[in-house]
Amino acid sequence: MVFATNGHNNNDAYLEFLTPDNAAMLLIDHQTGTMLGVQDIRLDQFRSNVLALAKTAKLHKLPTVITVSYAEGPNGPLMRELAEMFPEVDVVSRPGPINAWDDQNFVKAVEATGRKKLIMAGVTTDICLYFPAISAKRAGYDVWCIYDASGCWDMMSELSTILRLQQAGCIVSNWAVVTAMLQRDWRNQSASGTLDIFGEHLPFYSMLSNNMEKTKAQVEKQQAII
Repeated sequence: MVFATNGHNNNDAYLEFLTPDNAAMLLIDHQTGTMLGVQDIRLDQFRSNVLALAKTAKLHKLPTVITVSYAEGPNGPLMRELAEMFPEVDVVSRPGPINAWDDQNFVKAVEATGRKKLIMAGVTTDICLYFPAISAKRAGYDVWCIYDASGCWDMMSELSTILRLQQAGCIVSNWAVVTAMLQRDWRNQSASGTLDIFGEHLPFYSMLSNNMEKTKAQVEKQQAII
């Protein structure tokens, strides 16, 4: 499946919002061996970001494609939390291809989602994310690259890869933007789930929520006295 675009860089993609009905989630090579090499972000923060993005996909019932590369080798198995979160997803195991887009089973799984906008994260950013992101862009998809749920060996590699992704027309974002965009309106039914994700993975947000609850309780108490 190839989607038509207006030239190599589809600028219209920057003007369109992600929705639960037009997007798919692609989680690439979040493996417990490769993740140990991530140095541009603290490992605990990186893990939290990946889980926040995955929970967002689960909350909005996004078609989700998960793949691992050479899992029986040093790259290691898929993150346990992802395997437990998506028991219904058949993980695409790539015995050889470094670029996930070179694996026919992966491409078929992406095509089966029927979605034009692909939300992608991978380890490492400069290889496991960059290679399939560029390939998907070439195939005509709108590609959203989530940098903080991806990771690299050092900050310079991360930043230079982000530049190349943007030059190719990919949209680079963090997980919180994706979560907020898919929520769109606090009156939507997914609001409580979105608040849970923000509270669990953005520490300051849970503090803000606590402040709001305490302030609300104090106001109600004062009104009751009056």
